[in-house]
Amino acid sequence: MVDINKLEFGIETFGDIVANEDGSVKSAAESIRQIIHEGEIADQYGINVIGVGEHHRPDYSVSSPETVLAAIASVTKNIKLATAVTVLSSDDPVRVYERFATLDGLSNGRAQVMLGRGSFTESFPLFGYDLTDYDDLFNEKLELYKQLQTEKDVTWSGKFRAPLKNQEVYPKTENGELETYIGIGGSPESIIRAARFGYKVILAIIGGQADRFKPYIDLYHQAAKKFNMPEYPIAVHSHGFISDNGNEAIEVAFRNIKANFDRIGLTRGWAPMSREQFDGETKNGSFYVGDPETVAQRIARTIDLLNLGRFDLVYGAGNQTVTQREHMIELFGTKVIPRVKEILTEKEAVK
Repeated sequence: MVDINKLEFGIETFGDIVANEDGSVKSAAESIRQIIHEGEIADQYGINVIGVGEHHRPDYSVSSPETVLAAIASVTKNIKLATAVTVLSSDDPVRVYERFATLDGLSNGRAQVMLGRGSFTESFPLFGYDLTDYDDLFNEKLELYKQLQTEKDVTWSGKFRAPLKNQEVYPKTENGELETYIGIGGSPESIIRAARFGYKVILAIIGGQADRFKPYIDLYHQAAKKFNMPEYPIAVHSHGFISDNGNEAIEVAFRNIKANFDRIGLTRGWAPMSREQFDGETKNGSFYVGDPETVAQRIARTIDLLNLGRFDLVYGAGNQTVTQREHMIELFGTKVIPRVKEILTEKEAVK
């Protein structure tokens, strides 16, 4: 049963370059400053979390999400500050922990790390790692990160970085550890690994119906019991766009999400997104697009179906304008979230 009182809602941006009203695009610097403002307004609208992605390519503006999150911390009071995701495999766990412990101090305990292997791979050659070590890198670095979370002396050795002997890492957090999620695309091995390490899970549902992820959630709970680890409510993130007019929302989302997915698909062997594919995802799949009532109904169904503790909407895909992005955040915070809670409350009353 969904605990509506503890249910959280977030927005996530991968740092897409923002468009001007005339169709031209802003610079990466302007796009970064826009994200900071969006974090500020999301906080004002009562949204629980903002997540910022890490990419090292020209179509995204953010390569250092914790720096952007620190700027957002300075203009907000309540919103949690998350990554979406931090590519741990090509980073140093010690530096990751230090950077986010610093962010946690700056934000009065609002930092949240979302660790992932990285669906984009440009960071591996950039930082001198071999993609053939893709799985081994993540497994080893996750083990070290888990030890660092204790905020005590760490003695550790591995294949991909220098060993540590009775080493402490600074600064310490006021709460004793950093809140950490594992971002998962949907492999059983990743689910089991997250449960074995005792981490919270956020599922990236970017294609297909939410129903097909229920077995993964069941597996997480089974594995957590087996490893005698805590069972946390599952989080999900999916793409979406909201506008006052449902037809307008669909056209804006199709133009931008298609451009985004087609561009990525050039390097992954995906066929261009068809209108039929997009419409299927919008009606029954992983794109939450439309007017506030339509989006609220679909989000409420997903939360109820998967018994979620958090739902994040990925916004700004492609090159959306400032007006489109900011109004979507406003509608999500002021209309969609309250309506989702209302729908779920009504469902609970008739059960």
